[in-house]
Amino acid sequence: MNSKQNFILKATFEFSLLIVNYCEILLSKKKYAIADQLIRSGTSIGANVHEAQHPESRTDFIHKMKVAMKEASETDYWLRICQTLDTYPDCKDLLLKLDSIMRVLFRSFNRLIV
Repeated sequence: MNSKQNFILKATFEFSLLIVNYCEILLSKKKYAIADQLIRSGTSIGANVHEAQHPESRTDFIHKMKVAMKEASETDYWLRICQTLDTYPDCKDLLLKLDSIMRVLFRSFNRLIV
């Protein structure tokens, strides 16, 4: 496992913890619909990256990483909604962390398909 994979494993796990905490705040403010969507997509990023570390094949690895990218994109969507609405808690730091994760996933994925 190279350093980028170690980074992405650590970063996505830590991001999942932050998403759980943010969603708990949303739930306390009765923002159930967004909290539900965000917890699913936000924690799925790390779950798919983690699962990709033990692939059945190279194709399986690529598929899991592609799913992680899609989940990251969905999470970005939900966080941008939260950031735009006045009645939602600030999530600028989450967006910055997610942007960093998405850049690494994108670069890694582009290297895989070459």
